Amino acid sequence: MARWDPGTQERLTKAALELFQEHGYEGVTVTQIAERAGITRRSYFRYFPDKREVLFAGSEQLPVAVADALLDADEGASPLSAALGALSRVGTQLVAHVDQAAERRAVIDGSPELQERERTKLAAVTTAIRDALARRGAQPGRAELVAQIATVAFQGAFSRWIDARGRSDFPSCLRTVTTELRQAMAADAEARH
Repeated sequence: MARWDPGTQERLTKAALELFQEHGYEGVTVTQIAERAGITRRSYFRYFPDKREVLFAGSEQLPVAVADALLDADEGASPLSAALGALSRVGTQLVAHVDQAAERRAVIDGSPELQERERTKLAAVTTAIRDALARRGAQPGRAELVAQIATVAFQGAFSRWIDARGRSDFPSCLRTVTTELRQAMAADAEARH
């Protein structure tokens, strides 16, 4: 087998998901993943630094892509509209490359270690949004709040997209989540008066 076989990363991801579903995340070793994918344990580390990262390949590109999309947003857009628009564009590209999303989510939901990694990934997205909004001129406090809200909306939309299993596109899921967030906030404000 060639040293950098172009299909190896995908085979590793598929093998890992299968094994995680069969034995649970904790019950699987890197060696088992490598063997199922048809490579050596040593070769595995050419693709991923550890067992956990097989589920998060490419996630380091998400914050950069979101920040770039946000910086390219219409200058007249409000911070929240610009952030949501950027997340919609990036989310559309992201979901086109996510295979076995429901299976991946089930594995992550079953492991505190993986849940922590997922939170770290989302925190990086929040930071990227906050920093891009600041570069667009938003006040620090507002940039932080909008970034947190936008990340919650993104996370909710991604979850809904997974649940829809192809029946809804990502922008529709994001619009639904943001509409529900706005309605919840309006209802709460109304209840206080």
